[in-house]
Amino acid sequence: MSEINWYVLKTISGQENKVKNYIETESKRLNIDADVVQVVIPTEKVVQMRNGKKVFKERPYYPGYIMIQANLVGEVPHIIKNIPGVISFLSLTKGGDPVPMRKSEVDRMLGRMDDLSEFAQNVEIPYVEGESIKVIDGPFNGFDGVIEKILEDKKKLEVMVSIFGRKTPLELNYTQVEKVS
Repeated sequence: MSEINWYVLKTISGQENKVKNYIETESKRLNIDADVVQVVIPTEKVVQMRNGKKVFKERPYYPGYIMIQANLVGEVPHIIKNIPGVISFLSLTKGGDPVPMRKSEVDRMLGRMDDLSEFAQNVEIPYVEGESIKVIDGPFNGFDGVIEKILEDKKKLEVMVSIFGRKTPLELNYTQVEKVS
């Protein structure tokens, strides 16, 4: 009698979502969804600049790995291993028995996902007024400036930049500048 545990599956990197959907579809189709409880891809929210706009994107925290909560009885491990994109279960030896994750690892993994989704919402202001910065994105890329004001409500900085010898105020996102060391 085995029990429901969390396991780590190695997958082809970049195909984590495809593998997750495939496992969920196959477990329903083969009526083993009582043994395959859930499939999780730990993700982190990252901020990317696209056309001068901040875009929040999720990416796998451990590329090439997904976590599966399952009861590995009978054909279940065999079915999972044969899903396209799955390389193997994480085990102590090559081709050995899948090793269940420790409770502390599971808690950390699931907790980390909560922490990361919380983090993306409350971005700390990493700058102070009077600080020297360099513009790294947008039409004024490469210009140096000084932070005049921090506009917390808009999540922007008012930066004074010298353009052709004249001081010009700019309103920039935090992600468009970097500290000058």
